[in-house]
Amino acid sequence: MMKSAVFRFYGYLKEILRREHKNGLVEHRFSGKQSVKDRIESMGVPHTEVDLIISAADRNEFLDFSYAVRAGDRLAVYPPPLNLDVNSQRLLQPVPPDPIRFVLDAHLGKLASYLRMMGFDAWYHNDYDDPELARIQKEEERVLLSRDRGLLQRKKVKLGHLIISDDPARQLQEVVARYRLQENINEFGRCPECNSLLKKVDKEQIIDRLKPLTKKYYDNFKLCPGCARIYWRGSHYNNIKKMIDRCCQ
Repeated sequence: MMKSAVFRFYGYLKEILRREHKNGLVEHRFSGKQSVKDRIESMGVPHTEVDLIISAADRNEFLDFSYAVRAGDRLAVYPPPLNLDVNSQRLLQPVPPDPIRFVLDAHLGKLASYLRMMGFDAWYHNDYDDPELARIQKEEERVLLSRDRGLLQRKKVKLGHLIISDDPARQLQEVVARYRLQENINEFGRCPECNSLLKKVDKEQIIDRLKPLTKKYYDNFKLCPGCARIYWRGSHYNNIKKMIDRCCQ
């Protein structure tokens, strides 16, 4: 026998619902005993995007993912970060590691570079498959950033975020907003190519590797101990700085 329950999704969850549910209000039909986690994910929303579930039909009861959906339920589903006055023990998402660190799927190479430029540990290889990414997330307690709903719906994945935009700058905005990164930015703290921490280096130690105009106009440099690339605050720095500032507004 088919049963029905009403789900109302808030915030950016409306953007990641299946196409037919974009207004955020879903009358969902189901049969048998179904967990609220499975029902929400069947509508296209990975569990990593849900921080609070409230039963409006049952005196605003707070629910966890194991709750068995009942006929007639009216459920409100909220994403992180919440701007509600709610006891943190009611929230479903685990607290990210401090300092926060990421692992990104094969589609997010540019985003990985941007996060590294902001000083965040962002692990990325374009040949990692889904099981490997899920393993790294769990074993190293990294936040898994992905555009793949199926990957984030894996039971092994506890920390993650579904990237909505296909534009790297907007992707960065999403991550900054989700994890409130504004106060922890260390501009040009890591190598955008290999993720190593950059170190200051005396100009004289690398002067034979610099082009004539760079030698003439710049005096402060950083060196990557991982791949030996040299960085300085040239014209590219101002462009990236503007992008970072926009993402943090």
